[in-house]
Amino acid sequence: MNLYEKSFELILHAGDAKSKCLMAVESAREEDFEETNRLMEQANESMKLAHKCQMDLIQDEANGEKIDMTVLLVHAQDHLAMALSAIDYSNELIEMHKKFNELSQKINKLI
Repeated sequence: MNLYEKSFELILHAGDAKSKCLMAVESAREEDFEETNRLMEQANESMKLAHKCQMDLIQDEANGEKIDMTVLLVHAQDHLAMALSAIDYSNELIEMHKKFNELSQKINKLI
């Protein structure tokens, strides 16, 4: 697989992870926590694939293959960084939605 193909594969998996995170936060907002968990599991699986793409590039370079720094590769790395942030922030937002839901249920019982 050439550098362009590896870069596009990295973009694909990182972008999928980020999209799943956004969908998971939306489902948490709707209090569908089963769907939220499913989507976050998918996001984490996509992130594993993205990390594998990145590790393949790092191993290629470590084995002496010249890796040209292209705009596409920089873009792919940016997607990876954004997906990592999305996972972290999504986990926090989901926990906030869960706590909000718990508090709302307790309040409703008191009313």
